[in-house]
Amino acid sequence: MKILSKTMMLAVLVVLVFVLAWPLLPPLQTEDKVAEAATAADGKVAASTEMRGLWVSSVINLDYPSQPTTSADELRSQADKILDNAKACGFNAIFLQVRPCADAIYPSKIYPWSIYLTGQQGVAPNASFDPLAYWVEGAHQRGMELHAWINPYRITKTAAEWDKMAASSPAKQHPEWTIVYKDNYYFNPALPEVRQLVIDGAVEMAQNYAIDGVHMDDYFYPGTDFDDAASFAELGAGFSDIADWRRDNVNQLVQGLDKALHQVRADLQFGISPAGIWASSNLHPEGSATTSTYSSYFNMYADTRLWVKSGWLDYIAPQIYWEAGHKTADFTALLNWWSEQVTGTDVKLYIGLADYKTLEAKASDSPWYDGAEISRQMKACAAKSQVSGVIHFRYGSINSSLALQRVIRQAYLNTNAGADTNQTATNPPTVTVLPNPTPTADGVRVLVDGKQLTFDQQPYIEEGRVMLPMRIIFQELGASVSYKDRKIEARRDDITIQLALDSKEMRVGNTVKQLDVPAVSVGGRTMLPLRAVAEALQCQVQWDNASKTVTITSAKV
Repeated sequence: MKILSKTMMLAVLVVLVFVLAWPLLPPLQTEDKVAEAATAADGKVAASTEMRGLWVSSVINLDYPSQPTTSADELRSQADKILDNAKACGFNAIFLQVRPCADAIYPSKIYPWSIYLTGQQGVAPNASFDPLAYWVEGAHQRGMELHAWINPYRITKTAAEWDKMAASSPAKQHPEWTIVYKDNYYFNPALPEVRQLVIDGAVEMAQNYAIDGVHMDDYFYPGTDFDDAASFAELGAGFSDIADWRRDNVNQLVQGLDKALHQVRADLQFGISPAGIWASSNLHPEGSATTSTYSSYFNMYADTRLWVKSGWLDYIAPQIYWEAGHKTADFTALLNWWSEQVTGTDVKLYIGLADYKTLEAKASDSPWYDGAEISRQMKACAAKSQVSGVIHFRYGSINSSLALQRVIRQAYLNTNAGADTNQTATNPPTVTVLPNPTPTADGVRVLVDGKQLTFDQQPYIEEGRVMLPMRIIFQELGASVSYKDRKIEARRDDITIQLALDSKEMRVGNTVKQLDVPAVSVGGRTMLPLRAVAEALQCQVQWDNASKTVTITSAKV
């Protein structure tokens, strides 16, 4: 049971504010002004009510910073960009990797500055810049939580990094605390000194920063052949099985962190995102309905189920990185199993989602293609009463995928979530995804040759551009249209236009033009940027900001 004061304090967190659009509004046309005004505010769901989290990785410069730098200005700029984009997608919590190895992206008396931050371990950013302080302040200003994500045991990514480490590193100061495993250095989880080191580092952050939580992921024992036989012989009294002893070592760390952090701040959230499979039922009677041989219990010696049942965590966020229907690790089976484990406990359940697999899916027959599986998994999690939200891995994947951005905005910004996704012969979308529309569905009017148009899919504004259903645009402008394999072709007299879903390229005859907003699928309808298409067909387009009216003259200019 968690202490009452923590539960009460979590319960009274207020609903804050998010904006709806990416901060990229082009200043070229008058219709941009209404988009900017309409994105001033909307409701934000607090993470205590529904977690909408985003992992931001610093190891090997995956997300932050994009490359090592000592420039305070560059570090600020990159942080602001990530925070702004995360807010615009509807996220309410950032899980920032602040200790990627045995180093830190903040000033610490325990760990040296990270090599991934400045390029040389132990070297600080210029101007006494403190990245963690900046991230905490920036997240809170934007109405988001900031969770400090740490790696407890990893020291290096390759053995070659050992010689480049700062002399002040606790690993260099105490090489007897380390073990080499598969070309990497790790702290030995068996040692009480190592457990205390990890706890002291977490407590240091909790005391010095207004972070909302301390987070660990699935980096525990790196493998079953970890060379700790000498430690077992010395410290394993009372254990006949080295596997049980290893699990006990990790248990002591988790229990110690829970106690120490909540002594500093009762409202601080402490959670872990383990591998998605605790154990499969064919290997453990309490396991999930999966058959995978890899699990946190047997391979990492992380008894995550025990942590939940013992109440040593505020939340558990299993990384369920497989699709529904997977042969050995079915998403639905794992979602159900984890839901059962938190039932009757005070531990919140967040589901870790593998957004990165959307980028890896190159063929349309992949369930991950175009964000489809992520969309399905978000809906499945939302339908589970035991699930309190999700965490997405990771920023760079989402930032690189328009499809993911639309799926996430659709879910988090309450946009057309229940639309029909079925393909039709006349306008077949491959997947229903939704950009970030300004909520003006009842306000935008479109007149073609004096006739006010009606729509089965309402127009909206995306990045300053009015978006309309494809068929209606071309029908009203006297153009024929065909749609196949996500490609659109329209003809009007001697003018041919070619576009593709999610592409910003539009070919007009032999000329390629760049669109501000790509064609997208929304609610079973392909939506196109009205002005760009109409002008390509040589129509006249006017925008009246006061009445939010687009007036089109279909006669060629």
